[in-house]
Amino acid sequence: MSHTRFLFHIVFSTKDRSPLISESWEAELYKYISGIVRNLKGRVIEINGMPDHVHILLCLVPCDFRVFMRELKASSSRWSKRHHPKFSWQRRYGAFTVSESSVETVRDYIRQQKEHHKKRTFEIEYVSLLRKHNVEFDEAYLWE
Repeated sequence: MSHTRFLFHIVFSTKDRSPLISESWEAELYKYISGIVRNLKGRVIEINGMPDHVHILLCLVPCDFRVFMRELKASSSRWSKRHHPKFSWQRRYGAFTVSESSVETVRDYIRQQKEHHKKRTFEIEYVSLLRKHNVEFDEAYLWE
């Protein structure tokens, strides 16, 4: 038997970073996303966001990550259309591995999203995360 624990910090935004996630249903969205992750044999450790993006810290079993993300975003987008008919997620996303020793730091970071974004835009935050994790990117395709 193999023993694995894959931790990821995932960030993705609404299409064109439009503020589509209303406070009136964001908690329901997070519960729904958590259910999707559970159905895909994962576990959400922390989830929070802003009207234009979501951060998720989760634990996954080994899987095809692209398939996981496609299902997560497609299912949550279909559900969200009940609250905002034009809802959709941006095509791209950021996913960063997290070491066990950093779980509480990342959880705190995600919990503090509302406070954090009083000082920084999502665009600045996202580029900062990419650079912190040494992810190469092309500015021309960053916001697709």
